[in-house]
Amino acid sequence: MNDVRILVVDDEPQASEMFAAILERAGASVVAARSAQEALALLEASPPDVLLSDIEMPSEDGYSLVQKARALDRSGYGRLLTVAVTAYARPEDRRRSLEAGFDWHVTKPVDPFELVPAIAALVSNHSATPL
Repeated sequence: MNDVRILVVDDEPQASEMFAAILERAGASVVAARSAQEALALLEASPPDVLLSDIEMPSEDGYSLVQKARALDRSGYGRLLTVAVTAYARPEDRRRSLEAGFDWHVTKPVDPFELVPAIAALVSNHSATPL
């Protein structure tokens, strides 16, 4: 995952730090945001390749964030890849996150052996598909 830029959004500092450590060990460049508002500012300033966002956050949830990120995405910087991270593991929770605009759904606690290959596959499939 070298040269993959990932924006991690989670209001829990420990979770953010864990995601960053896992992804940086895999070779990614990681920036963290603690809120949807902070993430949107970072998306506009320096669009990442991947947005990894918790669903349950105060003020604005991950569903709202991904919809706003998709609106920014249409404004011209390319196809943003998105991963939902949530404790909700039911099939309807997965379906809801995908319908909201996420490309992948990962449940907490996150297994690094699931997360890293999932992101690598998203990036690889995106690179092989012309926009």
